Amino acid sequence: MNIIGIRREDKNIWERRAPLAPFQVGELTSVYRTVFYVQPSTRRIFSDSEYAQAGAKICETLDDCQVILGIKEIPVNFFRPATTYLFFAHVIKGQPNNMPMLRQMMTLECSLIDYEKVTDDQGRRLIFFGRYAGIAGAIDTLAGLGRRWAVLGYKTPLAELKLAHEYGTYAAARREIFRVGELLKKTGVPDELAPLIIGVTGYGNVARGVGEILNELGCTRIDPAELPKVMSSRDPKAVYEVVFREEHMMEPITEGHEFDLQEYYQYPERYRSRFESYLPYLSVLLNCIYWDSRYPRLVTREYLKTATTTGKLRLIIIGDISCDINGSVEVTVKTTDPGAPFYVYNPLDDAVHDGVEGDGVVVMAVDNLPCELASDSSVEFGRALMPFVPVLAGTNFQVSLDHLTLPPPLQRALILHRGKLTPPYQYLEKFIKKG
Repeated sequence: MNIIGIRREDKNIWERRAPLAPFQVGELTSVYRTVFYVQPSTRRIFSDSEYAQAGAKICETLDDCQVILGIKEIPVNFFRPATTYLFFAHVIKGQPNNMPMLRQMMTLECSLIDYEKVTDDQGRRLIFFGRYAGIAGAIDTLAGLGRRWAVLGYKTPLAELKLAHEYGTYAAARREIFRVGELLKKTGVPDELAPLIIGVTGYGNVARGVGEILNELGCTRIDPAELPKVMSSRDPKAVYEVVFREEHMMEPITEGHEFDLQEYYQYPERYRSRFESYLPYLSVLLNCIYWDSRYPRLVTREYLKTATTTGKLRLIIIGDISCDINGSVEVTVKTTDPGAPFYVYNPLDDAVHDGVEGDGVVVMAVDNLPCELASDSSVEFGRALMPFVPVLAGTNFQVSLDHLTLPPPLQRALILHRGKLTPPYQYLEKFIKKG
């Protein structure tokens, strides 16, 4: 049996998550006789003593562990030869910052399983924090909206909202969001800000988390086609949620050609964005889509500059939960952290100012949002990871790839095996050489 290690996270002071909660370690230890070593941490949301009571050994080094579980990217000096690692590697797009890490793993003949690619037969992710990214991202963005309006001289109930990490638990945050939503129904927003329209791009796990928060706020969901009618109503006490799918955001370049989702996925160059036609209606944008450089952008610098110059921009804040730098939201020019989640982007001069003051559009770009609700998100993540742990403990990763017996979801997520890229990920070779 492989010893399973749990490393402490060290991305920043806000990263307090764990891949398994102590009670989950206890259950695996009791039922499957799994052996766990846990690195000590004074920051982790669960204490060392809780893991020890669950049956884990607390030790500084994980050198005796054949399989190591983490969350975020791992420093290059942490890796040990011939060891299997599971974490969010952020390498599948060839991200330059993480190519040295991948090269080091190859040099040491490590194996890498990326949680992001653990999927079922339909390609749906099985182990994820996405729902809590949406939950925390929506809370932070609504808090940012209230703060921005206050800076502009408008008093609204949204100014009473705190950031997600300040609530501690999801339950506490939900109660407060509901309370503020009830206040909005009574007092509304100033007439010049009405109606409050919140746009959500995407419909996956992240958008589902966003939807939970907007439901607590009391939003009325509308279709994109209803935006002109809703805008003309100018109801100060109404809060609207509008969800955009691919067919709303993109259109074929060829005139007369109908939108086809599978064609868009396979040949995105045949499509262009029409999302900017909706932006004049939105007060808030919560971006939850998957994006890479093959796809058209949703929000461009040029559009924001033109809309600002012509006075057609009513967008106050963008919560870019997807958080791709210069990605689908081109003005996501940097990441932020839970302690300072906002900056203001000025489209007229490309200037960026931290906080919510100054001319331009506020951007929320925290890149590890689930850590703001570390206990809740870790428990949910661990619940999804638990079924795979006995397999990981019982797998000999040192056999040849042909003889490696992993269940299909883990097989699909195996990026490196004994230091070599597996066939589905051979495309990364060009990024490794370049990075």
